[in-house]
Amino acid sequence: MVAAEDAGRSSDIAGKLGVEPGMVVQELGYDTDVDDAVREAVEDVTGEELLDEDAQEVIDVVLLWFREGDGDLVDTLVDARGMIAENGMIWVLTPKTGRSGHLEPSEIAEAAPTAGLAQTSNVSIGEDWAGARLVSPKAGKKRA
Repeated sequence: MVAAEDAGRSSDIAGKLGVEPGMVVQELGYDTDVDDAVREAVEDVTGEELLDEDAQEVIDVVLLWFREGDGDLVDTLVDARGMIAENGMIWVLTPKTGRSGHLEPSEIAEAAPTAGLAQTSNVSIGEDWAGARLVSPKAGKKRA
C-alpha cells in the first residue's frame, strides 16, 4: 500500500501544479533547501527528469525556487520566460511565511506584470513552500 500512497501523493502535488504526463518541466533556483517530494512528484507524473537552466527545449512548466536575497525577481522571470511554450506556466516557489527566505506575495504580484506575466493562482506545496502561478496574458485580454 505504501507505493500506492506515494503515487497518490505524487499525482496530488503534480495536480496542484497543473503538471501532466509528457510535459517538459524546467527547474530553476535549485538549492539544498528545495522540497524533494515536489521534484519527485513532478518527475513521477511527467516520466522525465527535470531540466536545468541550460535546457534548449520548449518548456511547458518552469519550477522557479526563489527566496529573498536570490536577486532580482523581474530579471529572473524574464529569463525564465525564454523558452516557455505559448500556454506554459511559471511557478514561483517561495518559502512560506515565517520561514527563512520568505518572499512577500506582493513582491511576486508586482514583479509579474513587469516581466510580462499575469498571476493566476496560489497554492501551498508541502510543509515549507508556497507557489504562485504565472502565465503570459492572453492576447485580446489587455486591460484598458
